[in-house]
Amino acid sequence: MSHHLAKRPSDNATTMASSAAKRARDPSSPAFPTNKEASELPHKTRIFYDILASRADDDMDAALDEADIRGVTTADVEQVLHLSYAHPHAAAAFFHWAGHWHLGHDNHSPYSWNLVVDILGANRLFTRIPGCSPLKAFMDDMPRYGMARDMSALNSFLSALCRADRLDDARAAIPVAHAEAGTLLDADSYAILLECCEAAADTRGARDVCDEMVHDIGVGPDNMPAYEAFLAMLVSSNSSMALLEAMYYLDFLNKRSCSPGAGERFFCAVVAVHLEAGELRGATYLWDKFVGRRGLVPDMEMYNTMIMLQGSLGHVEVIVDYLDDMIFNGLVPDTNTYNVFLLILLERRELHKAATIFSEMVKNECWPNEGNCSLALRLFLDARYWETGIRIWSCVVENGLPPLEECGNMLVSKLKDDKLSSSTLSKLKLCMQKIKKRDIYDDLLRKWEAH
Repeated sequence: MSHHLAKRPSDNATTMASSAAKRARDPSSPAFPTNKEASELPHKTRIFYDILASRADDDMDAALDEADIRGVTTADVEQVLHLSYAHPHAAAAFFHWAGHWHLGHDNHSPYSWNLVVDILGANRLFTRIPGCSPLKAFMDDMPRYGMARDMSALNSFLSALCRADRLDDARAAIPVAHAEAGTLLDADSYAILLECCEAAADTRGARDVCDEMVHDIGVGPDNMPAYEAFLAMLVSSNSSMALLEAMYYLDFLNKRSCSPGAGERFFCAVVAVHLEAGELRGATYLWDKFVGRRGLVPDMEMYNTMIMLQGSLGHVEVIVDYLDDMIFNGLVPDTNTYNVFLLILLERRELHKAATIFSEMVKNECWPNEGNCSLALRLFLDARYWETGIRIWSCVVENGLPPLEECGNMLVSKLKDDKLSSSTLSKLKLCMQKIKKRDIYDDLLRKWEAH
């Protein structure tokens, strides 16, 4: 659930602003662009931009005065603010300076206010804007600045509070909005508040916000992302009643035809909880509901989770169905999928099926992990499945899989106790020759003969 400011018509300044905002919010992004990189900006904007990017906060007003630029317009202010996400203090100072000396605060555009609130919120700074803290003062000032207590402006403010981790202030918006604006919050407002609760891992607060939302605006399809975030947070909490509570809310939404339509996020979270609890019936019900009836196309993680759950209960045939279903949906089982299934088969001593899966995974260039290599080799050799055991050993050698030395010692130990036919030794020799490891075969043969 991301909530952004309304967009202006696209131009060079707007394009650069988008990049600047991204860089300011993402520490891994490149540095804020220089004046030279913004060469196509209007002359006034470029001068202001250079001042904001290079001057200290304490002499900002003086620097702006010294520039001696006349005729500053609301469009100029908006352009400069667009590029100032990396300089929040300077942006606030410029906003105040422009309003005081050129526009009169009454003539600042609502969009400029939205921008400066967003800049300060993104950088977790609020004290620099007069009238924006607390929320009541902000709402009182909205008509003064031509904002008419517009819900989009309020939502922009709430979104900024969320980014600043000010959950208490954001939640205070509900009664304040009722009392001061004389109107109810809209679906977007509650989605923002639920996002804030989620970021703070405040399950109790999320319940309160959700209940308030249902009371004030009812339940409708417009707020589907909020429902999904709320349900996902419930099942991910540490409460012993988390799963039961999530199912209660899901049923509540189902009856009103408003449970998450796609629901990938909630589905992954709730199936994972079912896996931990070993609740196959509930997981199967959800799979049928989301995948069978609603057409949700599962991703690899969903399939792997269900495979683990079915495997923990020994339902091998169902796992095969999942694998077929994956391929039908354009997903090729990955290394993790194969290793999960292989381990299940090995633990159940279903060696014939395990041999088939091993062949398939190697054919698809998916290699058994260390635990599966060791377990598979031991089980197949113990059962005198020499050919499969040799193929596993060859796979280990060819791909340098761990535990290489342990598997080699195990192979010698098992071979020395049995009188192998010449054909078995020939197969081992052939396998080693194919992968150009004849020296390893010779070493194994010497160890075997020494015993």
